Amino acid sequence: MKSRLKIVMIASECEPYAKSGGLADVVGSLPVALQELGHEVIVILPKYAEIDSIRFSLQPFLSPLGVWMGNTEEWCSVHTTSKHGVAVYFIESDKYFARWGYYHDADMNDYLDNARRFGFFTRAALQLCRDIGFRPDIVHVHDWQTALGAAYLKIWHWNDPLLGRARSVLTIHNIAHQGVYDRADFEYLGLQWGNFTTEKFEDHGKINMLKGGIYYADMVNTVSPSYANETRTPVGGNGLAPYLNAKGERYLGILNGADYHVWNPETDPLIPAHFSRTDLSGKAVCKRELQKRFLLDVQPDVPVIGVVSRLAAQKGLDLLAASIEDAVKNMLVQFVVLGSGEKGLAHYFGTLPARYPGRIGSYIGYNVELSHLIEAGADFFLMPSLFEPCGLNQMYSLRYGTLPIVRATGGLDDTVQQYDEKKGTGTGFKFIQPTASALYFTVGWAVSTYYDRKDHLAQMIQQAMSQDYSWDHSARQYEHLYFRSIAD
Repeated sequence: MKSRLKIVMIASECEPYAKSGGLADVVGSLPVALQELGHEVIVILPKYAEIDSIRFSLQPFLSPLGVWMGNTEEWCSVHTTSKHGVAVYFIESDKYFARWGYYHDADMNDYLDNARRFGFFTRAALQLCRDIGFRPDIVHVHDWQTALGAAYLKIWHWNDPLLGRARSVLTIHNIAHQGVYDRADFEYLGLQWGNFTTEKFEDHGKINMLKGGIYYADMVNTVSPSYANETRTPVGGNGLAPYLNAKGERYLGILNGADYHVWNPETDPLIPAHFSRTDLSGKAVCKRELQKRFLLDVQPDVPVIGVVSRLAAQKGLDLLAASIEDAVKNMLVQFVVLGSGEKGLAHYFGTLPARYPGRIGSYIGYNVELSHLIEAGADFFLMPSLFEPCGLNQMYSLRYGTLPIVRATGGLDDTVQQYDEKKGTGTGFKFIQPTASALYFTVGWAVSTYYDRKDHLAQMIQQAMSQDYSWDHSARQYEHLYFRSIAD
């Protein structure tokens, strides 16, 4: 019989309290799935200014909490609530978290004290464990923001009666963001100057928080097997490939899971009609409503390609910008685009509906209801990312019978099975080269399948909707990872 683990999840985001990307989805879902497997999990987050205490029923828990940093003592308070039986704690510090954004200001400039902010938060989270007597078997930290937790266990807490036996797991959600900041904060962080070396924290004279976390973590993982392989290469590793390769078998990829409690066409409260693999009639209703909402020509027999994305080059939206007009000129197809991001791309996609009325619809911004409607009503879902650590929308699309069109990278490559035109099998359409022409011709391949191989299309939809990327499977892989870190 497996033993019950005590796990503390320390992260900078968690859905629904604070979210800017996929990290929040993981931290919002994985602890619940682990608890359902019989483990005891607590989550510790910063209390950002935007977190509504009343909405989330936050209760004062502990005040004051003293946190010793490298050269000073800081003070904070703690609030708590619960999510599906998982205790969630919030570290409140007006000095560090009562400001506009999580990591940067309104002009998208990083806060200059980010190293101090998240170093303090991570130390406070470990101190909270000590103050409440929570003796973790596993300290699970995420990305650069809390990567120092792995280092603190080895540097500060190796002989601690509560934390000394804990093993650390570091999950990298996006290696492009590493927490590189001025070395002037190193003493405050309490990492000891003997650790300011190229194999640990030093990075061209600055502190690299993720790099040091990789060195000290007992296990490191990222959010898909393919992304793990990509980040071991000079191109994909963003300078950290040698340090990941040095981990050997202690670095691997585990796919994120999809939350089917939220993304399920049979129960989704945000779509106009429900449907299932055995009864797809509701999908036609959703498509008609999608076409109406985006002012497209209401044509049930014309394929709709949906996009829900951050409007950024990393997401391949510049490739789409370079090919979408040729697509609507040369193919009988419609597009809907939902997203916000880089000003140039936002302006471009925002002006397309006026230039191609009835053919292209767009909404610049984020709208939860529209994102669900696009997943439910579109025929295809486009994700042309230059790199994609995992991706979640392609998993949602599969469940909704909306066949993904993706670039074969990271988690997109792992979760979408290429269409076999001879057999009529597969769950989507993949291209390799990150070019506008590759995207254009793959869209054309999908559109021609829609019109010319309807039996294949129907077979692919059935296969797509049968896929299971639930958190239960991913949680069991994390469970195995935890036990490995303890056994080694």
